[in-house]
Amino acid sequence: MVVFAGQGDPRRSLSLLWRADAPPPTRGGPGPKPRLSVDAIVAAAVALADEEGMGALSMRAVGDRLGRTAMALYTYVPGKSELLDLMYDAVHAELPGHEPDSGDWRAALTAWAGEVLEFYVRHPWVLQVSQARPVLGPHEYAGLDTLVTLLRATGLEAGVLRRLVGTLFPFVRGSAQAVADARLAAAATGSSDEEWWAARSAALLELVPDFAERFPAVSGLEAEGPVEPYPDEATEGTEPVPYPEREARETFRVGLGVLLDGIEAARVGRT
Repeated sequence: MVVFAGQGDPRRSLSLLWRADAPPPTRGGPGPKPRLSVDAIVAAAVALADEEGMGALSMRAVGDRLGRTAMALYTYVPGKSELLDLMYDAVHAELPGHEPDSGDWRAALTAWAGEVLEFYVRHPWVLQVSQARPVLGPHEYAGLDTLVTLLRATGLEAGVLRRLVGTLFPFVRGSAQAVADARLAAAATGSSDEEWWAARSAALLELVPDFAERFPAVSGLEAEGPVEPYPDEATEGTEPVPYPEREARETFRVGLGVLLDGIEAARVGRT
């Protein structure tokens, strides 16, 4: 499911994102219920999406978490579209904001990419929000500003940096999606990865006995040698990482290295 941000009223959404207008007056009623606020509503909505996914998000469900009716929320947030914008921007406050150490742009970008990957894995519903239409909130801009700052340390011209921003964010998001899907697959389908592969591999070999002849490049790649083990695989005292997630994370590591090699080559080529 792909969700597009920025579908609510433009001025109301942006004023909430940037807290440009004074918040509505809180109305204290009898009893111990805490007073509502935009921040409390957003926090409850984020917790709901983290735990149950985007499909569970509704004004009513958020209200239930706060012990209020959906109608009580509309005083603070006009609707679900505006709430989604607020949620998306709020969690982006977790993105790294550090600058390069000692001018080592490669180490800084490697650290940035790893932290952003883990951010998406913590909030997999964020991956369903399309980047085609940005939220235009302060935390989203802060995350973008950090990446531009890190990339400026490469010394490449602005036109190239713009395209690198458009390369790195989708690359990390795609890698995070692979990790998130690997974690979700067993629970969503009711079968483990081992069961799934065992059943289908056996059927494929039986039904397509000439598989190696029909797909020589794929078969040759598999036969050339085992994949290097994921670094955490042999760590003692830790929970073993399932194979699909190991593969997704190792693909991320290798792919990022190749991207950074390309940036280095571009730097060398301009000198």
